[in-house]
Amino acid sequence: MLRSVLLYTALVIGANTAFSGEVDWQAAHDAGLAKLVPSENAPAISQTEFTDPDGGTHMLSDWQGKVALVNFWATWCAPCREEMPSLDALQSELGGDDFQVVTIATGRNAPAKIDEFFEETGVKNLPVLLDPKQQLARSMGVVGLPVSVLIDRDGNEVARLLGDADWSSDAAKQVIRQLTAD
Repeated sequence: MLRSVLLYTALVIGANTAFSGEVDWQAAHDAGLAKLVPSENAPAISQTEFTDPDGGTHMLSDWQGKVALVNFWATWCAPCREEMPSLDALQSELGGDDFQVVTIATGRNAPAKIDEFFEETGVKNLPVLLDPKQQLARSMGVVGLPVSVLIDRDGNEVARLLGDADWSSDAAKQVIRQLTAD
């Protein structure tokens, strides 16, 4: 009997966990995120290292346990210039213990140019992370810019958006709220 109760309890907890963080992808599409495509929950946590301007090394696993919006961009990318302020606004509003916008400048992007880019676009809340040899971008199948990849707490890619988007829109915020729901 005790064994049955334990099994039933485990199944209920597992079922409730499975339903947390469900995203209404069609609603997001209809509300303006037409380019956001759900992924097959493929593991996204790569062992590929990337850096920061101070020479520190990072991996995507640094954000495991949080929902992360990983954005690949470059200083020369015009759509990135349009998109970056909305990523900054999203981080400002929803960033914290459960969610983080992780911006990674891929390719040749001098730190001085990144600082200039952030100043010109009014970005104040995003990290400066670098993938100068595009090793992380290649390992994640990034072939153009910008590309944004939504990663769940377990390190799985749940959606990808090719091109720019308004990440400060109600539709984007709703997706993030759904992903971080407990």
